[in-house]
Amino acid sequence: MKIVLSHYQARFLLDQRAQRVLAVEASLDLGRTLCPVALTPHGVRAPGEEFISWEMLETLAADENGCYLLEDDAAGEKTARKIQFYSEQTGRVYSLYPTSGAPTMLVSGLPMHRIKDTDPYQDTREKIKAARPAGHVLDTCTGLGYTAIEASKLAAQVTTIELDPAALQVCRANPWSQALFDPSGHAPITQVIGDSFEQIAGFADGVFSRVIHDPPYLSLAGDLYSLEFYRQVYRVLSRSGRMFHYIGDPESKSGRSTTAGSIKRLEQAGFRHIERVPRAFGVVAWK
Repeated sequence: MKIVLSHYQARFLLDQRAQRVLAVEASLDLGRTLCPVALTPHGVRAPGEEFISWEMLETLAADENGCYLLEDDAAGEKTARKIQFYSEQTGRVYSLYPTSGAPTMLVSGLPMHRIKDTDPYQDTREKIKAARPAGHVLDTCTGLGYTAIEASKLAAQVTTIELDPAALQVCRANPWSQALFDPSGHAPITQVIGDSFEQIAGFADGVFSRVIHDPPYLSLAGDLYSLEFYRQVYRVLSRSGRMFHYIGDPESKSGRSTTAGSIKRLEQAGFRHIERVPRAFGVVAWK
C-alpha cells in the first residue's frame, strides 16, 4: 500500500500512543481513507505488514508544511521522502501542502487552492457548482486534478491541460489525485501537457460544452487572463456553452481589480452574459 503522511496523521497516532491505545482506525493516505492499525512499543503496524517507527512519526509531526511518501530503502527500512519537485522547464518548485482535508499544491510557495475557512476539495466543489459540468468539459489547468476528477462525475468527457510535467509528479504521489489516472466509474479524462494559451488554439470550434478556467495568479500566468485567450475560449465553446473563471477573492483589492478587468475583456470577447459568483471566487460567462 502507498503510505503518505503529514503532521495531521502523525500527531493523531502519537496522541493515541500517549493515551495507551493499542489499536485504532487511522489514515495513512492524508485523510482520504481509514484503516485499522496496531500501536506497538516500537511503532505502528499497518495492513500488509507495513511498519512505521515512532521516531519517524515524531519527525513528520514536527513539519507542518510537508507531505511525505514513505518508501522502503534497500535494507527494507522505511524512509520518508518529501513530495516536492523542481521543474527545469519553468524554474518553479511544486510541493504538496497538508490541510486538515485534501492537500493543496504550492507553486513556488503559493497555494493553488483556498485554504482559509475551507479546504481544497470544498473549494473545488464550489467551482464545480458554478460551472455545472455537462457534455465535453475543458479544464484549462490540471493542478492536482481535483477539478477534472469532480467534473468527470457529471460530464460525458473531460480534457485537462497541464503546463508542467512536474505538477503531475506531485499528482501521482497524492492519494487524492489518483482518479485523474484511473477514473473508474466516471467519464474518461484526457490529459494534455502544454501551455493552455497555446493548446486551446488547436481545438475545433464549439467542441466544449463547458470550460473551467482556474489559472494560477495573474502574476504567474498573465496571458491566461488576456483578451486573446478569452476569444479562444469563446470560439471553442458550443452554442449556449458556459465558462467558469476562477479569479480570486472579490473582497480583496487585487481580486476586485482583476475581476473588473476580466469581466471587461470577457465582454469584448463576445460573451453575452457574465455573472459574479462570490462563493466560488470567480465569474460565470455564457456564450
